Amino acid sequence: MKTIPEVMTGTNLSDAWCAVVKKILDNPGKEITPLVLSITDFSETNRVRESLDNHLKQNNEHSIDTVASTIFPSELYALCKRDRSALYKQYKKNLPRIYKLDKNNLKGTYFERLIAYDKEKNQLEIIISSIINDPSVRRSKLQASVFDPRFDHTDGPYQGFPCLQQISFYKNSTGGLILNSFYAIQLLYRKAYGNWLGLINLGKFIAHETNLKFEQLNCYVGVEQLEIPKREAKEILSNINRSIASVT
Repeated sequence: MKTIPEVMTGTNLSDAWCAVVKKILDNPGKEITPLVLSITDFSETNRVRESLDNHLKQNNEHSIDTVASTIFPSELYALCKRDRSALYKQYKKNLPRIYKLDKNNLKGTYFERLIAYDKEKNQLEIIISSIINDPSVRRSKLQASVFDPRFDHTDGPYQGFPCLQQISFYKNSTGGLILNSFYAIQLLYRKAYGNWLGLINLGKFIAHETNLKFEQLNCYVGVEQLEIPKREAKEILSNINRSIASVT
C-alpha cells in the first residue's frame, strides 16, 4: 500500500513535537511513513519541554538536552567562548569520557562523525570554510554524512546508532541558511524533540560561524515511530495541556 508523505510545518519546536504526537494518536497505527517536518523561528514552550523532560526522567531516559548534545554540544561551545577550533579540540579530548558515560556512545556520537569522520575528516569545517571562502561554492559540497557502511551495516536485530544519516546546508539568495536532515527511523518519545533541538543548535552554530541567519530546519524521517503505548502518549499530552492551562 502506498503512503502519502505527512508534511508538517511550524515556528515552535514544542508545538511541532506535540502536533506529531497528536497526528499519530488521531490515526491508526503508531508510525508516520514518511514525515517531512519544517520548522522556522525555533521558539519553544517551556511548559511543554519541562513536562516531557520530567516524564523522560521518571522512566530513566536521557534528557532532551543530553540527546541534543550528541548532535551539537551547545554548553561546550559556550565554555569554549564560541571558538570553533577550541570546540573541536576539546570535544575530541572529551571523547573517552563520553564513551564511558553511556555504552550507546561506543560507536561514536553524531557530532564526532561530523567533525572527525573516519577519525580525521572535519566535515563541518569543510562546510564552514566553503561558505566563507567561496561565494559560488557548489551546493552539493555543503553536506555531511553520518552513516558509515563499514561499521553501521550489521546483522543485529536492533541498532540505536546512527538514526541520523545525513545533513546538508543551503545558502539562499537573501543570506539565509537552511539545514536539511534525513533520518531512516526516529523514535518520537525518546529522541525526536532532542534530535530536532540538536539540529537547530547545529544550524545556529553554522550560521554564526558563517555570518548568516539560520532560517529553517527541514527534517525528512523515513519512519517516525511512537515507541510507547498510545495511552501513555495521551497522558503526556494531557499533562502538558494541564501545565499550560495552569499559567494562563
